[in-house]
Amino acid sequence: MNNAPDLIKVLLVEDHRAVAEGLWALLDEYDDLTVVGWADSVVEAVPMTEQLAPQVALIDYRLPDGTGADAAARIRARDPTVVVVFLSADTSDAALLAAVEAGASGYLLKSAGGDEIAAAIRAAAAGETLIPARTLMEVLARHRESVRVSARQTERLQSLTAREQEILALMTQGLDNRAIADRLTITYATVRTHVRGILEKLEARSQLEAVAKAADWGFRPVPPDPEEP
Repeated sequence: MNNAPDLIKVLLVEDHRAVAEGLWALLDEYDDLTVVGWADSVVEAVPMTEQLAPQVALIDYRLPDGTGADAAARIRARDPTVVVVFLSADTSDAALLAAVEAGASGYLLKSAGGDEIAAAIRAAAAGETLIPARTLMEVLARHRESVRVSARQTERLQSLTAREQEILALMTQGLDNRAIADRLTITYATVRTHVRGILEKLEARSQLEAVAKAADWGFRPVPPDPEEP
């Protein structure tokens, strides 16, 4: 009677050869796991999946021609029975959300030990989801807040008039109010009025803070409008 466990076939998707070889050697130490192949890019992952029919794809998030989420989505579009576990150095919420949206069953960091990786592969192959619901809820909450803040920042930048944007652009170059007035051939008082408007709209207490906020929010100056006073 043969009591040997069924082998779980694993495809590695990792662009660094040394890492892939290390993972291959590590997983070969487990009697119930077998690595059937290695793809080093998104474009290579799909045909190798079709050719080798793995049960689990162990995917890095950063690949030379896309992300691991791209690879996971393409793999599962071709064969929804393949389960995906990410093994990545990327700790960002964006990476985790993209992985989940691509149908990942788990997301491990590359600092994980061999037993943890092997256990994750087994659990994923058995149909378990390895990302705790609480963790996902917390990540989604942070993502929603980040989107809200980003939208508010964009709204504030877009509230600036063309002249205010022009003056803000000169402020970012280090010009003071008098130099800005000379550059734009407008009065010093007019510059001060526009600067006050900029500070109010950006909720800044100083011109330095306004410049810092604008840079952090992705400010891009508009071409000057000579007709605006």
